[in-house]
Amino acid sequence: MRCPFCGFEDTKVIDSRPADDRKRRRRECTSCQKRFTTFEIVERPLLMVQKRDGSYEPFDRDKLISGVFSAIKKRPVAPQVVTELVTEIETHYANEMKTVATSAEIGDLVLERLKGVDPIAYVRFASVYKDFSDVEGFIRAIYELDTPDKSN
Repeated sequence: MRCPFCGFEDTKVIDSRPADDRKRRRRECTSCQKRFTTFEIVERPLLMVQKRDGSYEPFDRDKLISGVFSAIKKRPVAPQVVTELVTEIETHYANEMKTVATSAEIGDLVLERLKGVDPIAYVRFASVYKDFSDVEGFIRAIYELDTPDKSN
């Protein structure tokens, strides 16, 4: 780490502690003895989303949060549950070091998590995500809600 005061490249860490989603470090330059603070964060790979039409766009956390909030509107679901759900999905792809995901994969992950959060929110999200064109689509979604997950 280069000292911001004298430019010397050797510094020592005096104190380190977590701060939000990063590490806060107090450093001291071994040349001029001045102290400064740095923050260390984990860099996640950029996730690109392949849309249904074949185009790509960067993953937009706010867009996904907005979609899930539309599904939980007027439901007894705390807002932090939605942000945790989206964070879980981001972490899922970061842990797999995937840089491309289809919108269908992301939608399936959201549905999988919403199934345990709120059944009405699940059906609402499914109706938009799966683009129901008739009542049969709703019936299938409700049936899927009542059917235990076969992957367990």
